[in-house]
Amino acid sequence: MSSLREECGVFGVYSPETYDVASMTYYGLFALQHRGQESCGIVVNDDGLFQSYKDTGLVNDVFTSQHLAALGSGNIAIGHVRYGTTGTTGRSNAQPIVVNHIKGRMALAHNGNLVNTSELRTELELQGSIFHTTSDTEVISYLITKERLTAPTIEEAVNRAMCRIKGAYSLVIMSPSKLIAVRDENGFRPLCYGQTEDGRYVVASESCALDAVGARFIRDIDAGEILVFDKNGPHSIRDHCGKAPYCMCVFEYIYFARPDSVIDGCSVYEARMRAGAFLALEYPVQADVVIGVPDSGIQAAIGYARQSGIPYNTGFIKNKYIGRTFIAPGQASREDKVKIKLNPIAEVVRGKRVVLVDDSIVRGTTSARIVRLVREAGAKEIHMRISAPPFVNPCYYGTDIDSREHLIACHHTVEEIRSIIGADSLGFLSVDSAKKLAGGIQGKGQCAACFNGEYPTQIPSNPIKSKFEKRISDNN
Repeated sequence: MSSLREECGVFGVYSPETYDVASMTYYGLFALQHRGQESCGIVVNDDGLFQSYKDTGLVNDVFTSQHLAALGSGNIAIGHVRYGTTGTTGRSNAQPIVVNHIKGRMALAHNGNLVNTSELRTELELQGSIFHTTSDTEVISYLITKERLTAPTIEEAVNRAMCRIKGAYSLVIMSPSKLIAVRDENGFRPLCYGQTEDGRYVVASESCALDAVGARFIRDIDAGEILVFDKNGPHSIRDHCGKAPYCMCVFEYIYFARPDSVIDGCSVYEARMRAGAFLALEYPVQADVVIGVPDSGIQAAIGYARQSGIPYNTGFIKNKYIGRTFIAPGQASREDKVKIKLNPIAEVVRGKRVVLVDDSIVRGTTSARIVRLVREAGAKEIHMRISAPPFVNPCYYGTDIDSREHLIACHHTVEEIRSIIGADSLGFLSVDSAKKLAGGIQGKGQCAACFNGEYPTQIPSNPIKSKFEKRISDNN
């Protein structure tokens, strides 16, 4: 059970005719809710007239039937669920961003994190740009708008802007007549598209959102690709494809994505099962039962059980009305939520040697509480197995690990971590195995920089949070 915050989820729909695209986007965002629970928003395009609504909170809380009705019908819409990694929380940084410009309106939603935000923003501010948020998404929108002054089309403006922005970005962009999907040159974050039986095109961060709106999966959008949907159907711009090594974030398979999604040809469910099997081979133990911490530890636990031959059983009852613990703002609140979110089943663990499988250990406090819960339920031994390697480096591509300061593995050995969390033994998945979780699809690689420090791009020269997010006294 990690204390990570994830990045975001994006969704877009292009309909040949006027349709209730707001409701369709609502259901798509609902399927992507696991990718961000801080804020959400939808923008609907009705023949060039944009209607938008966004706020902090969960999708079903923010969008009442009245809000959806007010958005009206249209033929294009984009939506976003957010947990911020660059930019403070709150409504001001909620997405999509809407831009009104002499060359036409534009709405944009972004999943990922740029590594050169500071330099780009400074450059734009010195040229007179005025920013209303502290997110890197607004930087992207400014660059596209700036290029739009001379570019013949909005897709060409996007193409030119991609030469400036570096890092992780999966985008959905809406103009008065087009829906545009963009994926960065490394393919850090997932993005795919499909089509409904009645001809509507759908773009989403994960394939599970296509399923939610009845769209047939067509394919993943390639790293570096710009895919444009308009009255002539989809057409691809591939000027940036093949310019950088493919580096999908391996933690998408370990934790972020929903298990029913397929990312770049690999089932997330199968990847997690594979992680558990690798763990059983790397860290075998004599035990009576294998249990997993809901939700993303369950598939790895089943994989461990199948490989080891130790029986799997349901070890926890999860309160389904409580969101992921890392969503709660502040460590104390996260720890309080653990108490009411998970309850061990004493009949499963009492008097037994238990293999307890979870997806990660970041700070260690949540893991310690879970181990204590199982111990108090009567487990004789607890052997913790983690389906990710130890976090020892910051992530600059959309996961909220911005420093080594709070990473327990940066300050303690595995044996020390075992002692801190109170387990009888502890094993982390190896980095080599983590990079094999996607099955080596099409010879592509994964980014595991947070585990091994091998960053596929330049890293930020000034990764410290924006000065607009700090008190005056913080600078003293």
